[in-house]
Amino acid sequence: MSEKVRVRFAPSPTGSLHIGGARTALFNLLFARHNNGTFVLRIEDTDTERSTEESAAQIVRSLKWLGIDWDEGPEKGGDFGPYFQSQRLELYKKEVDRLLAEGKAYYCYCTPEELAQRREAALKAGKPPKYDGCCRNLTPEQREKFEAEGRKPTIRLKMPEEGYTEVDDLIRGKVVFENSVLDDFIIVKSNGIPTYNFACVVDDNAMKITHIIRAEEHLSNTPKQIQAYRALGYDIPKFAHVPMILAPDRSKLSKRHGATSVEEFKDQGYLAKAIINYLTLLGWSPEGTEEIFEIDKAIKEFTLERVNKTAAIYDVKKLTWINGHYMRELDVNFVTEETIPFMIKKGIVTEEEAKEKFDYIREIVDISRDRSKTLDELADSIAFFFKDVTEYEEKGVRKHFAKENAAKLLTLGADALEKLGDFTLETTEATFRNITEELGLKAAEIIHPTRLAITGRTIGPGLFHIIVLLGREKTVERMRKAVKWINDNVHAEE
Repeated sequence: MSEKVRVRFAPSPTGSLHIGGARTALFNLLFARHNNGTFVLRIEDTDTERSTEESAAQIVRSLKWLGIDWDEGPEKGGDFGPYFQSQRLELYKKEVDRLLAEGKAYYCYCTPEELAQRREAALKAGKPPKYDGCCRNLTPEQREKFEAEGRKPTIRLKMPEEGYTEVDDLIRGKVVFENSVLDDFIIVKSNGIPTYNFACVVDDNAMKITHIIRAEEHLSNTPKQIQAYRALGYDIPKFAHVPMILAPDRSKLSKRHGATSVEEFKDQGYLAKAIINYLTLLGWSPEGTEEIFEIDKAIKEFTLERVNKTAAIYDVKKLTWINGHYMRELDVNFVTEETIPFMIKKGIVTEEEAKEKFDYIREIVDISRDRSKTLDELADSIAFFFKDVTEYEEKGVRKHFAKENAAKLLTLGADALEKLGDFTLETTEATFRNITEELGLKAAEIIHPTRLAITGRTIGPGLFHIIVLLGREKTVERMRKAVKWINDNVHAEE
């Protein structure tokens, strides 16, 4: 690519960073890095009623957690700042004044009520419900009259009334819009704040943005923005509209389909690497069939030509599967550090205990993580190492504790472990196998009730790993407690 690539992600801070926004940010990052370009973060906070500082901070926080790192923008600075639109109002005013002076924009004094009435009348007449240009050619006297009435005007851009506006989209190809259905859209609201369709054009030009990669839902804004570029005399950047993300039933993605924001996924125990991997594949096809994709490999292979035109389907099961892969494969120290906040939140350990017992927790995480799909699930699955077992899985009780010899085998096992010299994986396993061999039983006859007794569960890591990490005292104590429970609850009913 001959020109120096500059792309931007420009969210409005009116809520959390959702999966769609994160995917757009990621595609911009991948495109910039693939082409040795610059990735800009700009906060479009001109919606004064809905924008909040907390939302802006949350978006920045989520991007940083995901590892989507920008070159220019909040916290980084750059040559084209400030990077919050609310701090760029002077620039917009200067460009609006120029358009007014050149006769390319005009003041509109129509009230919301008048506009609604005219829209309704147009619909009844079978016409497009667009602005009818009522204030396009007002005389100075008419303007004075409206201002004397105290009307606060908006400012509209004069749009061509005939012909077509073409969008040469890098993903969708040529998209043509008839100018006759585009109205003179508002570029400055009555409160003096510029609208999205105007401010982003001024900023993209000022920040020398070469490619605008954004969601398909913005495609309908593009002809308006192209006309704004032309009116302002700017070069028009290249556009690429990435496909929508739909729910599994192909409806619009919403809260009813589960977590949709990055922060929700983080709180549920998903890893940033897994989300990035999943988002990379959401609407983009790499070469081959590989599904586990590190970001460096994605940067190397990413091109807009491989972005799909059709909608991507949101599939939490696939994300969870990918997350399980990273839970197993990432460095155990990292997975332990990521799991500990979930353990603290659940009251499994205190912050102090987590620091003191880090090595111990790491050993537990290492033997347990391959069975968990999320950090939250992992924290729950290892709680028995730190908390007494207060209940037993019902299906396990029916299957293992209800057996005639369960209490006897648990007693024999507890007695043998109590007398054991070296307490290791090898010696504990040999002890249990000796007991069952002497009785002519399968090892499973003692292994299953013992697991249930000391963990409360029927599945988990290898039993002898659990026994050694839990320690002799706790293991024996829980086995004897289970014997009493069986005698009080199972045999008492017989």
